[in-house]
Amino acid sequence: MSAKINIPRLNASGSEAQHRLDQLRQKLSPQGDIVSPAGREKTMAVFGEPLTPQQVVERICQQVRAEGVTAVLEFSAQLDGRRLQADELRVPADELQQAHAQADPEFLATVRRIRERILRFQQAILHRDVQIDDVAGGYLRQRYVPVRRAGICVPGGAAAYPSTVLMTAVPAQAAGVRELAVVAPPTPFGSYNPDLLATCHELGIDEVYRVGGAQAVAALAYGVEGVPQVDKIVGPGNLFVALAKKWVFGEVDIDSIAGPSEVVVLADERARADWVAAELIAQAEHSPGASILITWSESLLDAVAQALDAQLAAQPRGQLARQSLEEFGALVLAPDEQQAIELTNTIAPEHLQIACRDPEAVLDRIDCVGAAFLGDETAVALGDYVAGPSHVLPTGGTARFASGLSANDFLRAGSVSRFTAEGVAQVAGDVQRLAEKEALAAHWQSVQLRLESRE
Repeated sequence: MSAKINIPRLNASGSEAQHRLDQLRQKLSPQGDIVSPAGREKTMAVFGEPLTPQQVVERICQQVRAEGVTAVLEFSAQLDGRRLQADELRVPADELQQAHAQADPEFLATVRRIRERILRFQQAILHRDVQIDDVAGGYLRQRYVPVRRAGICVPGGAAAYPSTVLMTAVPAQAAGVRELAVVAPPTPFGSYNPDLLATCHELGIDEVYRVGGAQAVAALAYGVEGVPQVDKIVGPGNLFVALAKKWVFGEVDIDSIAGPSEVVVLADERARADWVAAELIAQAEHSPGASILITWSESLLDAVAQALDAQLAAQPRGQLARQSLEEFGALVLAPDEQQAIELTNTIAPEHLQIACRDPEAVLDRIDCVGAAFLGDETAVALGDYVAGPSHVLPTGGTARFASGLSANDFLRAGSVSRFTAEGVAQVAGDVQRLAEKEALAAHWQSVQLRLESRE
């Protein structure tokens, strides 16, 4: 029988809880340098010195920019253990078709149903052009145009993630993005995974590249032989992917600089301990992943600790989840509901599962959260797979200012102005005064000439 889980138990009425949670946030952020021992060994083998993850990413991006596809292929060989030729980087169309033809029909039916759910939600929230008429004639309009080309990062280290393709590509398609390029590492869980390839084909994506990590981000951002540059890069990944997206931002747009997955379960005394424990384990099995229970019921805290022990023993990834819970998890006892809510807002979690008597009323007092899941029945996994909003969400406390990925992130907003001669005459005096104040005489002249031509 395995030992009882050693997950930290914290009292929110003191400073210990906040200090511990701040430490978790720091460790799981892109500044936390969470890299496995094997990853550090590989850094030494490839670069010959113990570089930080940020230094690794900078070298990869700079080399890809300078040397193009040659550097991409070399880093793939060194970091992913797969040596490919330039003409093998893109997955052939017939391989995508074959994966689709051989896929489980029930799996493809699931992909179609989820696609429709995502599409329905994303189209419903899509920004539309807004126009107001000017009182003197003409109009002002806010115009939304999709980016032309987007790159999608799909992980492929420890598991295959067709759900990531759905949760990134379908919002882009809802926005009207014409070209989508998927990158996934050259692994059995990545771009050699039949289910992943079948999902891409089902969604009409014919650009899939066998490359992952920082080198994939750099290839998309700068464009290399065989991989045209994109306008925006989205999708999750490990620390190196997150740091690479940060590095190339400005060359292209990105969705966010995301860290490992996280959940806060906010629960009262009537919540089911086994369901709460299952939520914590579900995030922890990402390994790393932060799983935090906040409650004002000590009896629930005790029951959840027992349920964790029972459920971990039966999970295929139970040992990984246990390690993650012990290193990045916490069971927090708050003195009351108000303090529990305040602590939740301070954490600003990626996922928030509210297992309380009146979850809507609790949510009204929550300001900072990536995605909320209301009521005992609403497992976070529903949002991961089928709900409709994207599962690409702000992590590491960035829900204080950031939002989850949506179709609107693939739109560019631009204003349109049209004035009549009468409208110009009406505002000309204001233009003149501001131009004189700012000593920009040519600004005023560009309007004055139009006025004089009407005299």
